[in-house]
Amino acid sequence: MTRFYAGLAAALVAAFLGVSAYLFLHNRNADAFAQCRSSQVAGGDIGGPFTLVGTDGKTVTDKEVLAKPSLVYFGYTFCPDVCPLDMGRNVEAVDILEERGFDVTPVFISIDPERDTPEALADYAGNLHPKLVALTGSLDQVKAASQAYKTYFAKQPADDEFYLVDHSTMTYLMLPGGRFADFYRRDIAADQMAESVACFLTADEAEG
Repeated sequence: MTRFYAGLAAALVAAFLGVSAYLFLHNRNADAFAQCRSSQVAGGDIGGPFTLVGTDGKTVTDKEVLAKPSLVYFGYTFCPDVCPLDMGRNVEAVDILEERGFDVTPVFISIDPERDTPEALADYAGNLHPKLVALTGSLDQVKAASQAYKTYFAKQPADDEFYLVDHSTMTYLMLPGGRFADFYRRDIAADQMAESVACFLTADEAEG
């Protein structure tokens, strides 16, 4: 009788492991980008419609901006340290990807519309990268875009125009049509980012 229960228990454990393995592989296969992900966030949770203003002063929407694969970053041009490093890394990744045949747009959304006018952003983009799309807007427009991407920013108190702005530092990979793929933290290098983005774009092309 003891052997019977031991055998039954072993069979149940084997069945449980078999079902668990099937579900794991099924869910993994259902996510075409599983092998590319650096985060645990699945696509579709981040991003959404926005209306902002380009460097020419004209209004643009997410559909226009995100027509191609894009690396989206929220920052501001007066940022003394974090933003220059992050954006330098992002455009370097874009150049690496271009060498590999991938056309990716770097996007910079200002969270400091008070100082980051279209003219200021035009100078910023011109000095940083020819493909950079730099966007600003009213405070309400910027807040709406920030909320869609679940980012954070807050202007620090100051007695003059040299205030700082606290903000999130993630870079978001958006696939054509504004589909969220993944996000990248500050510690990822340009070549690592490019490798990850290339993985997503290759998988997306394979999916058709």
